[in-house]
Amino acid sequence: MTIIPIYDTLLLPEVTFYFKKEVIDGWNTKELKPSETIAFIMLKRDISIDEAKPEDFYPVGIAAKLENIDNEGNIRIRTMNRILFEDVRIKKTKILATIDERPEVDDFSVEERTEVFERLKAEYLKFVQNFQWGLWARGFILQWKNMNELACAMAGYFSITWEEKYSIIEADSLEQRYRLIETAAYEFMEMAIVQSGAEDAQKEEHEKIYRENAIRKQIDILQKELEEMHPESISDISKFRKMIDESGMNETARKEAEKVLNRMKQEGQDGHEYGMLYDYLDFVTGLSWKPAEATEINIEKAEEILDSEHYGLKKVKERIIQQMAVMALNKKQSGSILLFVGAPGTGKTSIGQSIAKALDREYVRISLGGVRDEAEIRGHRRTYIGAMPGRIMEGMKRAGSSNPVMVLDEVDKLVRDFGGDPASALLEVLDPEQNNSFTDHYMNVPYDLSNVLFVCTANSIDTIPEPLLNRMEIINFSGYTAVDKYNIARKHLIPKAMKQMGIKSKNLGITDAAVRKIIEDYTAEAGVRGLKKQIDNLCRYAAVKLVKGEEEKISVTPKRLREFLGNKVLSHDVIDRMTIPGIVTGLAWTMAGGEILFIETKKVKGSGKVTITGQLGDVMRESVEIAISLVKGLFPKETEDLADYDLHIHVPEGAVPKDGPSAGITIVTALSSLFTGKKVDPTLAMTGEVSLRGKVMPIGGLPEKLMAAVRAGVKKVFIPEKNVQDLEDVAEEVKSALEIVPVVKITDVLRDVNVL
Repeated sequence: MTIIPIYDTLLLPEVTFYFKKEVIDGWNTKELKPSETIAFIMLKRDISIDEAKPEDFYPVGIAAKLENIDNEGNIRIRTMNRILFEDVRIKKTKILATIDERPEVDDFSVEERTEVFERLKAEYLKFVQNFQWGLWARGFILQWKNMNELACAMAGYFSITWEEKYSIIEADSLEQRYRLIETAAYEFMEMAIVQSGAEDAQKEEHEKIYRENAIRKQIDILQKELEEMHPESISDISKFRKMIDESGMNETARKEAEKVLNRMKQEGQDGHEYGMLYDYLDFVTGLSWKPAEATEINIEKAEEILDSEHYGLKKVKERIIQQMAVMALNKKQSGSILLFVGAPGTGKTSIGQSIAKALDREYVRISLGGVRDEAEIRGHRRTYIGAMPGRIMEGMKRAGSSNPVMVLDEVDKLVRDFGGDPASALLEVLDPEQNNSFTDHYMNVPYDLSNVLFVCTANSIDTIPEPLLNRMEIINFSGYTAVDKYNIARKHLIPKAMKQMGIKSKNLGITDAAVRKIIEDYTAEAGVRGLKKQIDNLCRYAAVKLVKGEEEKISVTPKRLREFLGNKVLSHDVIDRMTIPGIVTGLAWTMAGGEILFIETKKVKGSGKVTITGQLGDVMRESVEIAISLVKGLFPKETEDLADYDLHIHVPEGAVPKDGPSAGITIVTALSSLFTGKKVDPTLAMTGEVSLRGKVMPIGGLPEKLMAAVRAGVKKVFIPEKNVQDLEDVAEEVKSALEIVPVVKITDVLRDVNVL
């Protein structure tokens, strides 16, 4: 089937149509034969086939039979059915596509179609009587046999665009197509009458305005009465006008909303922009614009809620209560933006829910992890197709309140690239001096965010830009101790898991020893997310046994954990009671909490080459270089023949990347032990950065590192003297299990371990 492109030509089924030679010059008429079927595809714009691309064609077209080609090159066709083009391709000057029939919806009876056509035909016969060319036109009109012939014959005179003509072709509903043709036909007659009566234009215009105003008033009265009788029939315009009046918007927002409402009214439901305008008004009227009433903050109740829903976190809770107290005194939102920093699973996000509950406010969480586009925060301008508001304003709509507790999750995982800098877009949001007039690009009007309590969460502050970090107060979430995890499991995780699985307490019992064994052998984290998963697994396995009737009362002991959870997931590194010179235990911080770290050193005959293994980062490699220089200075005699030996420094596990300066004193001690041949007690561990002058400098993550030391069986730990103040954040059961020695210089460490 030959496919021929046409532009701005209305073709409908069951119509005989003539194409003059001038129109079809671009066709290859030599290849066409009488009775051949032709597929007409509609171009979206007036371009040649050489310029056209597949997206330049509309999907719905018309199939027609070629009836005749006369000697002058003019052709006559008879249209058949509408067709659907899929997978359109252009090969040289030919159009190729998959063609299917486009069925019509026969929702208009033959009687109704005849009535509409005959009425319109009679109107046209009456209309042409007023013109000199009426007699000629009368004969032309009398030849019309159906509505489609009327439309195709008059399409060139209708005051409608090509897009509107195509909408007539595309309409599946016969009733819809007839109404579109009828509207265009009557508009044409009205415009012709207006043009012919130019001398009475002013008088008619005034009469039209008076008549229009009278009709509008009558419509408004009737519409109001109708809406009162049938609320479900309220029009979009009336609905939005009422919502704007009741929203409590500021003056700028109201003007913009009314402007959009007027455009929507002019556009009409069939307008191209109606949907976009509707979505905008639906969004802005769905926001809460009215300031929320100040509620009394009950500090005692807030403390009770925080304690009941989160175990431990004493300092965190104290800081939150302080913030609430300031808000209670000021009767408004005040205080710093809180940034909760800690390992995954330590309760940073969930405590935001508890704050909302304690303040009796709405809670909304916005995940910022992986956001790379500034428009995700500020929204897209409405000039773009598919424009949407930003996540902040979307969250405000979900909250349905002007003063929710909004948790901005994972602010450390915002991405900065060619799409923009979303972290910079947050500056205005989190600045109390600016966010009272935050302007989302989609809304294009200011919105007051000053009553929102923002809480941010992050696993680390390293990737947060300094300007953003300065707007927030950092609150560290230390990892949970084994005792903390035990209490959290008993008070929260186990009851919640059993309730979720539908298990009653009389059917399942987990011994204290089993809970401690799960914490020790099946989880390796600072938080309790992994512990929750293991408890859920255990309850699911128990549920299967209960449903099968294998046991009525299940008791889970440490010996049965392998049956319920399988082999233990991990074994934490523990100190090696058998040691040799050159091996020292260090302490490391990871995103999952603390771990012990072995520094292994060895020298063999060679040429003075230094080998460093264990996937060490640049900072840790620099620590190795500093350590070698320090050891050469401290032990000149023992290292004088170093040029005759190769030195190998390894940090297990080799598959795990490691970086940071806190292993500095451990590397120095290991090398000193190697060159002096003196063993270091394996129950000793240490952490601290070392300078080239031999000073021990402070490090981070001390609470998690000391927890790892206790878990590994370490008895004595060396820490930088400047980190002593951080011991306040370390749990008492951890400090009581360790001898903690603050040191100022590396020589203090070496003397204490009997190496120097």
